[in-house]
Amino acid sequence: MLKTLFGAGTALAFMLGVGVVGATDALAKIEGDTIVLGSAISFTGKYSTNGIHAKNGYDLAVKMINESGGVTIGGKNYKLEVRYYDDESTPARTAQLLERLIQQDGIQYILGPYSSATTKAAAPVTEKYKVPMVEAEGASRSLFTQGYKYLFAVLSTSEQYLASAITLAAEMAEKEGKSPSDVKIAMAFENDPFSLDVRAGVIDDAKKYGMKIVIDDKLPRDLSDMSATLTKTKALKPDLLIVSGHSKGAATAARQIGEMKIDVPMIAMTHCESAKVHDKFPAASEGFLCSTQWAETLSYKDSLMGTAAEYHELFKNTFDGYNTVPYQSAQASAAVMVWKDAFERAGTTDPLKVRDALSATEMSTFYGNIKFSEAGNNVAKPMVLRQIQNGKYNVVAPSEWASHDLVYPRKAN
Repeated sequence: MLKTLFGAGTALAFMLGVGVVGATDALAKIEGDTIVLGSAISFTGKYSTNGIHAKNGYDLAVKMINESGGVTIGGKNYKLEVRYYDDESTPARTAQLLERLIQQDGIQYILGPYSSATTKAAAPVTEKYKVPMVEAEGASRSLFTQGYKYLFAVLSTSEQYLASAITLAAEMAEKEGKSPSDVKIAMAFENDPFSLDVRAGVIDDAKKYGMKIVIDDKLPRDLSDMSATLTKTKALKPDLLIVSGHSKGAATAARQIGEMKIDVPMIAMTHCESAKVHDKFPAASEGFLCSTQWAETLSYKDSLMGTAAEYHELFKNTFDGYNTVPYQSAQASAAVMVWKDAFERAGTTDPLKVRDALSATEMSTFYGNIKFSEAGNNVAKPMVLRQIQNGKYNVVAPSEWASHDLVYPRKAN
């Protein structure tokens, strides 16, 4: 069984999940029958929880691909490995380590870091050296307005994350005989590229319905206290509370919503699963709406991982400590599968030809359909919302993907 291991420094992070790799091939980093991918990702710092989830997803896909025969190029089978460095959740460090991976280590195939902030630091480096990067954890829509030609993302962009919560709030208002314009919204967002893009999507959708935003706060830098926002929420009694602050922000919100006995009919946030809000705060988190890129109840499947449900069980049986598999892990696995598909369609390890194959990707996976626009974002997969119902994460929106009805209003903790 694979175990999650991480240390405080780059040296140990380098050893995670990889072998020692030797000389550089003329075209790219090849060691015998092994193709080496590289990633600067967060094992320490504020993104470490999700960085480790992503690494586990990368490692599981590598394991499954290698065990199923590897990558076939020109009649020859290759195994995959990943060389990791710890970027310490710092964008400047991400860029520095990618320079090292490409310039010193000779790696020409990159798996993305965790977070939009670090991916924004990574993309100019891979573009500069014309090295393709398949990323799974940077959802900021602004990544795909820069004209990058070597950036490909398997996930849905960030403005979609909580937009469906606005639609749900409108539907609930109409069921109660009210106008959607009567809905009052309280919001709190981390001041980072991802969360600010989530905010922009929420604002755009709220405007469509004429909803009133009564609180629009930025979370404190250390994400450890949002009592100021929640105090105002108690006083103003909004119909919907929205929070986005990665794993630490989600955990803080769940804890303080319970401590302060916040009673809002609908609460929606990002990163519920990766923050393990139900495991840590079961009473407080009951009824939360959690945006997700993927869920094990969806009807996606492929020949490597099987169905979404089968991947879910495989992941839990491979790594300790997971009751619900974070979507960050699932999309990381999908990113590695995209590399396999592109290598095989390109029929070569030439990075430029592999880049062209990546741009033509159109595939179905356990994680969802993947097709890249000219800008590099995935245009073939929607976001969904799961509600925590009696400890289970059940898909409630969009309606065509729903496995359960929405519980509304949310039960007070």
